[in-house]
Amino acid sequence: MRVANSVPADVLAADPLPAARAASAARAASAAGPAPVLELRAVSLWRAGRQILRDVSMTVRPGEFWALIGPNGAGKSTLLSLCGAVAHPSSGTVEVLGEQLGRVELQRLRRVIGHVNPRHPLRSPLRVRDVVLTGLTGSVETPPRWRPGPDETAEADQLIGALGLAARSDDRWPTLSQGERGRVLVARALLCRPRLLLLDEPATGLDIAAREQLLETLDALPRTDPDLACILVTHHLEELPTAITHAALLGAGQLTGAGAVHTTITSAAITACFGHPIDVRHDDGRWSARARRRPR
Repeated sequence: MRVANSVPADVLAADPLPAARAASAARAASAAGPAPVLELRAVSLWRAGRQILRDVSMTVRPGEFWALIGPNGAGKSTLLSLCGAVAHPSSGTVEVLGEQLGRVELQRLRRVIGHVNPRHPLRSPLRVRDVVLTGLTGSVETPPRWRPGPDETAEADQLIGALGLAARSDDRWPTLSQGERGRVLVARALLCRPRLLLLDEPATGLDIAAREQLLETLDALPRTDPDLACILVTHHLEELPTAITHAALLGAGQLTGAGAVHTTITSAAITACFGHPIDVRHDDGRWSARARRRPR
C-alpha cells in the first residue's frame, strides 16, 4: 500500500500546522510498510479448562510467506484456525485483513481467505473441477442449486492446468493420489483470489516425489501473486519451500521465536522449541534437521 507524501498547496496555505501533521503521518505510514494482512496481539485461547495458546503476538504483511513450526500438540492448527477466522481467542485481539474477529461477519471474511487442509472432509465423489469450484462457495460439497458461471469454470480449469492436473479435471476425488489431492486443494484455495493463504501441513501423507511437486507449486506463488500472504504449518523443516521469508516457532502454546527466516530457524532456536538437541542445515534454499549426535 503506497501512501502519498504530498499535501495540496491550498491546505498548506490555509492551515500549515494540520498540513505538516498530515505530511508527517503520511511519511510514517509509508515507512511502516503496507498494512498488515494479519495481526495477533497478546492472544490466548482456552479449551475445556486447558490453555492452548498463551500471549501470542505476530504480524503478517502482504507478500510474506511464513512458516509456523513446532512439535505435535504445540497449538499450531489452533493458531491457524484463528488466522482463518474459524475460531475466536479467549483474550487478546485478532485482526484479519483489517477486520477484528468478534466485530465482523465471519462468512464474508472467510471468502477472501484460502485454506488448504489435506484432511479435507469431502465425502462425495466430486470431479476435480467441481472440488476446485467449491473454493468460490467456501463449502466442502457443491451447494444445492448453485451453478458456476462460464468465466468461473474457465478460471478453475486454468488453475487446474497450471498445477499440472489438466488431464485429470474430470476425474473423481476418490481416484486421486494424496499428492494430486493436495494440488487440487491449492487450486481450490486460489480460486477465490485470496489475500491470505493458509496451508495446514499440506505435505501430510505425501511420498518424496509428490512432496517435491507440491513444494514446486508453492514456490511459484510469489511469482504469480506477489502480494499474497501465506502461512504454512509444519513440524518438518524438509517440508519448507524455498519461498519462505519468515518463520514463527511455537512450543507449548507460546511463540519461542518469530521473524526473518534465516535469523529465526537456527539450531539453537529449533532445539529450544522442540526440547531436543537438533542441528539445522540450509543448503541450496532448502532446510533440513537431524538430532545432534552425542560424542562417543
